[in-house]
Amino acid sequence: MNGTCLTVTEFDKTTFKVGVAPETLRRTNLGSLKEGSKVNLERAVSAHTRMGGHFVQGHVDTVADILSVTPDGNALTFRFQPRDPSILRYVVEKGYITIDGASLTVTKVQDGSDGWWEVMLIAYTQERIVTAGKKAGEQVNIEVDMVGKYVEKNVAAYFEEGAGTNGVIAGLVEKIVEQKLKTSR
Repeated sequence: MNGTCLTVTEFDKTTFKVGVAPETLRRTNLGSLKEGSKVNLERAVSAHTRMGGHFVQGHVDTVADILSVTPDGNALTFRFQPRDPSILRYVVEKGYITIDGASLTVTKVQDGSDGWWEVMLIAYTQERIVTAGKKAGEQVNIEVDMVGKYVEKNVAAYFEEGAGTNGVIAGLVEKIVEQKLKTSR
């Protein structure tokens, strides 16, 4: 629901209930929902489903405030500012970001403690996701692309384990330079 991975605990033909843990309430905007609030709902993808876009896990990293909504022809440009500015390192122009459960393309990024990013919602998308109906000042759930987090963690581990300081990187650089010098002689 709105980009959070939740377990259905009860259901019938017209309603369902989910379990929401304190961690989920701390990281998401679900606590601000009221009866009648519109939400994005999507079932989990099965192994036999065709995959497109990027992997969305439903593990919300933070919430973001909508700073502005600007019409651009039949599209809308949304500007967001995250509650946790450290996630901006995973937000890249033309990369993916998940907003209230919808995978969207980032069109612009401004890094820094007051940083933000923008996405553009085309008319087709506006008709299908809850974010399109939100206004400046409202909050959305944010999940950044997990690939960036995995790359960052693996590169950090590589250097923390000493591989970068005991000559492995230097050795590779020396080898490349030596090959280039041989070919230029």
